[in-house]
Amino acid sequence: MTPLTNVTICGTCGVEFAQPTPPVCPICADERQFVPGDGQIWTSRERLESEGHRLVVKEREPGLFALHVEPRFGIGQTCYLAQTEHGNLLFDVPACIDAEAVAALDELGGVAAIAPSHPHMFGVQLEWSVAFDGAPIHICSADSEWLQRRGEAIVFYDDAVDVLPGVRLQKVGGHFAGSAIALWAGADDRGVMLSGDSIGPVARTGWVTFMRSFPNYLPLSAAVVRRIAASVAALDFDRMYGNFGQQISEGAHRAVQESAQRYAEWVSGEHDDLT
Repeated sequence: MTPLTNVTICGTCGVEFAQPTPPVCPICADERQFVPGDGQIWTSRERLESEGHRLVVKEREPGLFALHVEPRFGIGQTCYLAQTEHGNLLFDVPACIDAEAVAALDELGGVAAIAPSHPHMFGVQLEWSVAFDGAPIHICSADSEWLQRRGEAIVFYDDAVDVLPGVRLQKVGGHFAGSAIALWAGADDRGVMLSGDSIGPVARTGWVTFMRSFPNYLPLSAAVVRRIAASVAALDFDRMYGNFGQQISEGAHRAVQESAQRYAEWVSGEHDDLT
């Protein structure tokens, strides 16, 4: 394995940074995230390892593994490894990496392609790429300005791209201009959407939501939500996984379309008589 570097990481959002670091992480300072009251901090890969942070891997369904960091770090996202006969996709990127984590994913077939759904999920993507022979990192060009560290492995796409046979990235926008979902065939070929923050499964089974900012409760307009729903209407998927472990185990396509309609009605004032 190529030796890992002691990359600088934002301790608040978990995104890797080039040197010199800015006074404040611009991703955290943005209205979609937040800087804690005691301030944003910097850490490093080696410090996280010394503090005992580790990657936990759990199978969610055949061929799909959820990845998260314990103890919780950054925004605590759940990332996914989707297996295919042509290599595996790492969708949304863990905020830490060590030799044990690399070995765990290597045992599952390694990583052939990397794709964050949006800038909050960049994690230490270049470090993961280096660990797996320069696996390409697919970034939607609409979010290129948010990259805090650049490298040769980063490749840009505009609206959609097939990163592996049976795995497609689709820009849907909304949360960020380049927010994207991944469509994976699944072991049963019924279709699985890895939705990131772009389309978020909620507590009530069979429904999703759409937000400009989840922690700051900023909504999207009816027009944008309808546009997001339209962008995935032609896709074939039955299940969905969000980036905090939420899921819809069946009927996900219907859930997206019906939820978008409900959301659009409420934010456009159609049900103001009920308030």
